[in-house]
Amino acid sequence: MALRSATADTSERRGDRPGDGDAPPPGHGTTRPGAWFAALLLLTVSTVLACRIADTDAVTPIPQLLAFLPWLLAPTALALLFAALSHWRIGLVWGVAALAVIAWYIEPYGKTMEPGGVPVAEVRVLTANVEFGQATDGLIEAVSAQRPDLVFVQECEATCEKKLEQAFGKNGRNGRNGKGGKADKDGGYPYRQAVQSVTAKGSDGSVILSRHPLKPAKGIPATMGMPGATADVDGQEIRLQLAHPMPPLPSHLGTWRKELAALRDYAAANIGRPTVVAGDFNATQDHAAFRRILDTGFMDGARLTGDTRTPSWPALTAPAFGAQIDHVLVSRGFTATRTRFLELGDTDHRALVVDLTLRKST
Repeated sequence: MALRSATADTSERRGDRPGDGDAPPPGHGTTRPGAWFAALLLLTVSTVLACRIADTDAVTPIPQLLAFLPWLLAPTALALLFAALSHWRIGLVWGVAALAVIAWYIEPYGKTMEPGGVPVAEVRVLTANVEFGQATDGLIEAVSAQRPDLVFVQECEATCEKKLEQAFGKNGRNGRNGKGGKADKDGGYPYRQAVQSVTAKGSDGSVILSRHPLKPAKGIPATMGMPGATADVDGQEIRLQLAHPMPPLPSHLGTWRKELAALRDYAAANIGRPTVVAGDFNATQDHAAFRRILDTGFMDGARLTGDTRTPSWPALTAPAFGAQIDHVLVSRGFTATRTRFLELGDTDHRALVVDLTLRKST
């Protein structure tokens, strides 16, 4: 009895209680919300990456998030931080794996084959979305400074068309050599093909301006204007197609896919002849619908010059943050030597200028 009493007394003095050895260390429970937050971030990132791996654009919000795939590095790194603070080993492995997949898909997509043969034509292409015509003045300044051979203009409503006509001429009026069948080398763009806007301040008007003679060609039917033409550049016939499919808004994903598919069909039909497809594609290389166009063999001018990840939209945050949704795509036989992204002001897009060389085998 004395021994038993002494043992109990010693236990009480030490503060021992049943189950004390199983208690968690101080502060252990306070880090668990961090693990849950890390899991939420990694689940979101992994869902986007799974669609990229599966080669599908899926449904909202996947197409919208795919446009910014390289920037998923930020939430993944944040998830890794919280996983580390929470001592969540599975989260750490998960996060490192996600980083590796993102890094893999940041690599440029598409072919960069160098055609042989001799140069037969040099072509400078400028494409710009002027956002309901608001950036037309900035575009005119850029065109005057860059002196491109071909200009692809999206969201060019009535006021925009009028300003372009006043600045560069139209169908032989005001522009030099407008009816002479030769390129205007002195600043005018007397040749053009357009789809006029049917609404004031609308986004459905588009124009192709050219120093070189143009012949009308069937464009691609679309919600917003996508005109086509054939240019005679130094005796070489080059097919031209302006691209401006619907953006991937939640309510217009079907239209977005359909119009990108139409551009893909156009590319497949023209891969064997000199062709330039330029404009606001509302898609990046991380969208499956855009990759289908590149899979025809068409090449992205920015990819050819090593500028494939330079953002063109939104202009407010580019080049620090954004996505490249404006492209100049070319068929076999073209090389690209230089790419520039220009700030126009009053538009959410940066203009894109690409210098191209057409080569033909002897």
